[in-house]
Amino acid sequence: MTHVIECDALTKSYGANRGIEEVTLRIEPGTTFGFLGPNGAGKTTTIRCLLGMLRPTGGEARVFGERVTLDGAAIRKRIGYVAGDVRLYERETGRWHIEHISRLRAGSPRSADELIDRLEFDPSRKVRELSKGNKQKLALVLGFMHDPELLVLDEPTSGLDPLNQETVFDIVGERVSAGATLFLSSHILSEVEQVCERVGIIREGRLVAEEDVGGLISKRVRDLAVTFDGDVPTGLFDGIDGVTSVAVSGTSTLTARVRGDVVDAVVKQLAHHRLADLSIAHAKLEEVFREYYAPGAGEGEPR
Repeated sequence: MTHVIECDALTKSYGANRGIEEVTLRIEPGTTFGFLGPNGAGKTTTIRCLLGMLRPTGGEARVFGERVTLDGAAIRKRIGYVAGDVRLYERETGRWHIEHISRLRAGSPRSADELIDRLEFDPSRKVRELSKGNKQKLALVLGFMHDPELLVLDEPTSGLDPLNQETVFDIVGERVSAGATLFLSSHILSEVEQVCERVGIIREGRLVAEEDVGGLISKRVRDLAVTFDGDVPTGLFDGIDGVTSVAVSGTSTLTARVRGDVVDAVVKQLAHHRLADLSIAHAKLEEVFREYYAPGAGEGEPR
């Protein structure tokens, strides 16, 4: 089988500075793959090497079985790319961009009309008049409108409200169901969990793990804060694996870290008591990395 994306020891350095180092990946047709890491981890550098926008320092990248450095233009015609840093012609309208890209791809701009409607985007306005969210909508229309075989999305929901984010993921799901492959770069855990079946974890330029999304979900980390209508009960979470760092502040407030998929058990235990306040928040991605993927951390276990 020809992989849609192949990286073999892909490396990119900027002088003495690290970009990415020996990234090796295999992504099969029809896969929804999440590329997850903190800001500055090397996600965008990897994408730019895959698209032929950067020449690797070492290693090799192939897309659709072809070497990117030899046939980048032909490969890019089959890819829908939405960049994390959207760059457009400020003095031109959204419609101008759509027609311009359609001419370059020898397609019809009418294929963009459905996307315009679903994203509630006004193509008559000039780019310089658009908010960050509307610029992102235009980038999504341009990336999706030619029905690409491979979607390469770098932080695609940046600047969008929750309703538009859901619309984007609905469109992505429809394209994948029709046979497209997805490569989604993000620093947002919940975003990757929602749309991807496999995940690559990049940290400081190195691919430190690759697993299915179920494995990622098992590594969820949440911060819990509870204020009781009275004193904190003793031994509240005894017997629930995954509840750690339990601390009591004053007589009525408890904080803890909840790992894995045990929130339901935690909430059921709390339901036996009167509460004055409750907060359950996702830990920052960087904290999840420190728990599971930091140097010296055990395989799939917290440090």
